[in-house]
Amino acid sequence: MSHQETDKRKHGRLVWGIVFVALAMFGFGFALAPFYSLFCEITGLNGKVRTEAVDEVAYDVDVSREITIEFVTELNERMPLAFSVETPKMKIHPGQYYTVKFYGENLTDRPMLGRAIPSITPGTATAYLKKTECFCFSEQRFEPHQRREMPVRFVIDPGLPKDIKEMALSYTFFDISDTQKD
Repeated sequence: MSHQETDKRKHGRLVWGIVFVALAMFGFGFALAPFYSLFCEITGLNGKVRTEAVDEVAYDVDVSREITIEFVTELNERMPLAFSVETPKMKIHPGQYYTVKFYGENLTDRPMLGRAIPSITPGTATAYLKKTECFCFSEQRFEPHQRREMPVRFVIDPGLPKDIKEMALSYTFFDISDTQKD
Protein backbone atom coordinates (compact mmCIF):
# COMPACT_ATOMS: atom_id res chain seq x y z
CA MET A 1 0.00 0.00 0.00
CA SER A 2 1.37 3.36 -0.97
CA HIS A 3 1.85 6.32 1.29
CA GLN A 4 -0.88 8.21 -0.63
CA GLU A 5 -3.47 5.43 -0.05
CA THR A 6 -2.63 5.36 3.66
CA ASP A 7 -3.15 9.12 3.90
CA LYS A 8 -6.52 8.81 2.09
CA ARG A 9 -7.66 6.17 4.57
CA LYS A 10 -6.59 8.28 7.53
CA HIS A 11 -8.38 11.32 6.11
CA GLY A 12 -11.52 9.26 5.43
CA ARG A 13 -11.59 7.97 9.02
CA LEU A 14 -11.04 11.50 10.29
CA VAL A 15 -13.91 12.86 8.18
CA TRP A 16 -16.27 10.09 9.34
CA GLY A 17 -15.19 10.68 12.94
CA ILE A 18 -15.94 14.39 12.62
CA VAL A 19 -19.34 13.65 11.04
CA PHE A 20 -20.15 11.21 13.87
CA VAL A 21 -19.15 13.73 16.55
CA ALA A 22 -21.21 16.49 14.86
CA LEU A 23 -24.28 14.23 14.68
CA ALA A 24 -23.83 13.16 18.31
CA MET A 25 -23.54 16.81 19.42
CA PHE A 26 -26.68 17.72 17.47
CA GLY A 27 -28.58 14.80 19.02
CA PHE A 28 -27.40 15.73 22.51
CA GLY A 29 -28.39 19.37 22.01
CA PHE A 30 -31.79 18.36 20.66
CA ALA A 31 -32.46 16.05 23.65
CA LEU A 32 -31.12 18.44 26.28
CA ALA A 33 -34.12 20.82 26.40
CA PRO A 34 -36.78 18.20 27.27
CA PHE A 35 -34.46 16.50 29.78
CA TYR A 36 -33.70 19.83 31.45
CA SER A 37 -37.39 20.73 31.60
CA LEU A 38 -38.23 17.35 33.17
CA PHE A 39 -35.36 17.69 35.64
CA CYS A 40 -36.56 21.17 36.68
CA GLU A 41 -40.14 19.97 37.08
CA ILE A 42 -39.12 17.04 39.27
CA THR A 43 -36.66 18.96 41.44
CA GLY A 44 -38.34 22.36 41.45
CA LEU A 45 -35.06 23.83 40.24
CA ASN A 46 -35.19 27.07 38.26
CA GLY A 47 -38.55 28.06 39.76
CA LYS A 48 -40.65 25.76 37.59
CA VAL A 49 -44.08 25.47 39.15
CA ARG A 50 -46.31 22.46 38.66
CA THR A 51 -49.29 23.27 36.45
CA GLU A 52 -51.98 21.08 37.91
CA ALA A 53 -54.28 21.60 40.86
CA VAL A 54 -53.77 19.91 44.19
CA ASP A 55 -56.53 18.96 46.59
CA GLU A 56 -57.17 21.39 49.42
CA VAL A 57 -55.91 19.78 52.62
CA ALA A 58 -55.85 21.14 56.14
CA TYR A 59 -52.48 22.39 57.39
CA ASP A 60 -51.59 23.69 60.80
CA VAL A 61 -51.32 27.43 60.20
CA ASP A 62 -47.99 28.81 61.43
CA VAL A 63 -49.06 32.22 62.75
CA SER A 64 -45.59 32.77 64.21
CA ARG A 65 -44.17 33.11 60.67
CA GLU A 66 -44.93 35.77 58.14
CA ILE A 67 -43.79 35.49 54.54
CA THR A 68 -43.98 38.30 52.01
CA ILE A 69 -45.11 37.11 48.61
CA GLU A 70 -44.98 39.34 45.55
CA PHE A 71 -47.09 38.68 42.45
CA VAL A 72 -45.53 39.67 39.14
CA THR A 73 -47.39 39.89 35.82
CA GLU A 74 -45.51 39.86 32.54
CA LEU A 75 -46.46 39.60 28.89
CA ASN A 76 -44.70 38.07 25.94
CA GLU A 77 -43.89 40.97 23.61
CA ARG A 78 -46.51 39.72 21.12
CA MET A 79 -49.32 39.41 23.67
CA PRO A 80 -51.89 42.23 23.18
CA LEU A 81 -53.37 41.83 26.66
CA ALA A 82 -53.69 44.08 29.69
CA PHE A 83 -52.59 41.83 32.55
CA SER A 84 -52.56 42.84 36.22
CA VAL A 85 -53.02 41.61 39.76
CA GLU A 86 -55.32 43.09 42.39
CA THR A 87 -52.79 42.68 45.22
CA PRO A 88 -49.17 42.94 44.03
CA LYS A 89 -47.69 42.06 47.45
CA MET A 90 -49.06 40.47 50.59
CA LYS A 91 -47.92 39.01 53.89
CA ILE A 92 -49.07 35.45 54.50
CA HIS A 93 -48.84 32.70 57.10
CA PRO A 94 -47.71 29.23 55.97
CA GLY A 95 -50.57 26.73 56.11
CA GLN A 96 -53.32 29.31 55.49
CA TYR A 97 -55.13 29.40 52.14
CA TYR A 98 -55.32 32.67 50.18
CA THR A 99 -57.02 33.77 46.97
CA VAL A 100 -55.50 36.44 44.74
CA LYS A 101 -57.35 37.93 41.76
CA PHE A 102 -55.57 38.50 38.46
CA TYR A 103 -57.18 40.37 35.56
CA GLY A 104 -56.75 40.05 31.83
CA GLU A 105 -58.27 42.18 29.07
CA ASN A 106 -58.04 41.51 25.35
CA LEU A 107 -56.95 44.77 23.70
CA THR A 108 -57.76 43.63 20.15
CA ASP A 109 -60.79 43.27 17.88
CA ARG A 110 -60.22 39.54 17.48
CA PRO A 111 -60.63 36.53 19.78
CA MET A 112 -57.40 35.50 21.47
CA LEU A 113 -56.13 32.36 23.16
CA GLY A 114 -53.51 32.81 25.86
CA ARG A 115 -51.43 30.65 28.17
CA ALA A 116 -49.81 31.80 31.41
CA ILE A 117 -46.54 30.20 32.47
CA PRO A 118 -45.78 30.45 36.20
CA SER A 119 -42.43 30.57 37.98
CA ILE A 120 -41.41 31.13 41.57
CA THR A 121 -38.39 32.67 43.21
CA PRO A 122 -36.48 31.38 45.08
CA GLY A 123 -36.59 28.09 43.20
CA THR A 124 -36.24 26.10 46.42
CA ALA A 125 -39.70 27.33 47.47
CA THR A 126 -41.37 25.75 44.45
CA ALA A 127 -42.12 22.44 46.18
CA TYR A 128 -43.91 24.28 49.01
CA LEU A 129 -46.34 26.31 46.86
CA LYS A 130 -49.61 24.39 46.49
CA LYS A 131 -52.29 25.77 44.15
CA THR A 132 -55.85 24.47 44.23
CA GLU A 133 -57.06 26.86 41.53
CA CYS A 134 -55.13 28.80 38.89
CA PHE A 135 -55.74 30.27 35.45
CA CYS A 136 -52.34 28.82 34.51
CA PHE A 137 -53.76 25.27 34.58
CA SER A 138 -55.40 25.75 31.18
CA GLU A 139 -55.55 27.97 28.12
CA GLN A 140 -57.52 31.20 28.52
CA ARG A 141 -59.84 32.34 25.75
CA PHE A 142 -60.60 36.06 25.49
CA GLU A 143 -63.24 37.49 23.17
CA PRO A 144 -62.53 40.91 21.60
CA HIS A 145 -62.10 43.54 24.35
CA GLN A 146 -63.22 41.05 27.02
CA ARG A 147 -61.99 41.68 30.57
CA ARG A 148 -61.96 38.77 33.00
CA GLU A 149 -61.06 37.94 36.54
CA MET A 150 -58.72 34.98 36.99
CA PRO A 151 -58.34 33.80 40.60
CA VAL A 152 -55.42 31.88 42.07
CA ARG A 153 -56.00 29.96 45.29
CA PHE A 154 -52.88 28.77 47.05
CA VAL A 155 -51.20 27.80 50.29
CA ILE A 156 -47.56 27.68 51.32
CA ASP A 157 -46.71 24.39 53.01
CA PRO A 158 -45.57 25.09 56.60
CA GLY A 159 -42.52 22.92 55.91
CA LEU A 160 -41.03 25.82 53.92
CA PRO A 161 -37.44 26.36 55.14
CA LYS A 162 -37.29 28.99 57.88
CA ASP A 163 -34.69 31.07 56.02
CA ILE A 164 -37.18 31.86 53.22
CA LYS A 165 -39.00 35.03 54.22
CA GLU A 166 -39.78 36.46 50.76
CA MET A 167 -41.08 34.87 47.58
CA ALA A 168 -42.14 36.05 44.14
CA LEU A 169 -44.76 34.27 42.04
CA SER A 170 -44.52 35.39 38.44
CA TYR A 171 -46.85 34.71 35.50
CA THR A 172 -45.88 35.36 31.90
CA PHE A 173 -48.78 35.33 29.42
CA PHE A 174 -48.17 34.11 25.86
CA ASP A 175 -50.46 34.51 22.85
CA ILE A 176 -51.07 31.00 21.48
CA SER A 177 -53.92 31.96 19.13
CA ASP A 178 -51.92 30.79 16.10
CA THR A 179 -51.64 27.27 17.54
CA GLN A 180 -55.44 26.89 17.68
CA LYS A 181 -56.90 24.64 15.00
CA ASP A 182 -60.24 25.57 13.47
